[in-house]
Amino acid sequence: MKTIVLPSALIGVLVLLSASIRAEVIEQVLVKVNGDIITKTELEQRLTGAVRQSLNGRDPASLSPEERSKLVTDATPEVLVGSIDELLLLQRGRELGLRLGDDQFRQVVNNIRKEQGLQDEEKFQAALRQENMTMDDLRKQLERQMLIEQVQRQEVGSKLTITEAEARLYYERHPQEFTDPASITLREIFVEVPADPKQPNAINVAKDDEAKQKIEALRARVLKGEDFAAVASEASDSSSKANGGLIGPFARTDVSPQLQQIIDTMKAGDVTTPLRTPRGYQIFKLEAITTQTQQPFDKVRDLIADKVAAERTRTEMRKFLTRLRAQAIIEWKNEELKKAYEKQVAADGAAPPQGPGGR
Repeated sequence: MKTIVLPSALIGVLVLLSASIRAEVIEQVLVKVNGDIITKTELEQRLTGAVRQSLNGRDPASLSPEERSKLVTDATPEVLVGSIDELLLLQRGRELGLRLGDDQFRQVVNNIRKEQGLQDEEKFQAALRQENMTMDDLRKQLERQMLIEQVQRQEVGSKLTITEAEARLYYERHPQEFTDPASITLREIFVEVPADPKQPNAINVAKDDEAKQKIEALRARVLKGEDFAAVASEASDSSSKANGGLIGPFARTDVSPQLQQIIDTMKAGDVTTPLRTPRGYQIFKLEAITTQTQQPFDKVRDLIADKVAAERTRTEMRKFLTRLRAQAIIEWKNEELKKAYEKQVAADGAAPPQGPGGR
């Protein structure tokens, strides 16, 4: 279930409901869930938030009326399901006696203000006005979120146990999630061939020869035993000289095909012959090379447990919501909305739960 955060203000993108539904939604109360109501205004606010999110920064004014209507039509079923599920969880939270105390509320608000740089009271109040919210609105929103999270933990999360067999099965089925890719670490020395500002595309043979002789001399020093990093720091024209010419680690696929072929013939510590680049000459030292390696199970045991728990939580949460829906008394005031809700619930039930990274 997705927690839907209240939007700031209506942004003019909604044709409030699709053409097929609009004529029907004329009552303020759209649905009752165990006696609690969802109003037309609440649904519109949630739809506004969903549509805004789907726009991904696009200007609503750039949309045609037909595009706006389609966005609302597409969002309505999922928003309906999310709204009712949220209400069911809130009701369950109240049954469990959960609430957001005054001290807890102040602490949460103080943390939000600190994280968002809103310690100044005037800035904080301006931020609330921008979101079209009062402190009472903020408290209600935070309490809703807190109750939902606590219900999920108490009713689902706290009851999960991950066995060794489950963890090992996940590890075996998802080896790519625990595999370190092959990597290459190099050091470089670069000698630039100065370009002629009057003829930037022309090659100055004398300067080219001078740069070539310099890179060969630097390579000879390294081969005689001088530390490559020290020579790079002293003589390289690359910015990597600050780190002794160190570049990487990076994936083998990030290396040019020409350099890949050369590295394939090298072992750690080897130095290439000078290579011509568009800007000058380079030599490389193969500092380290690693092969693709799967991490041992014991090393990633905690990570596996988190992943399995997240996957199980989604599955168990779906079952828990199904039970709450079955036990609830839901009274619809609009048949089209009821059909949209039931169709979405059926689709959600038919879809397999997606584990981390999918399957």
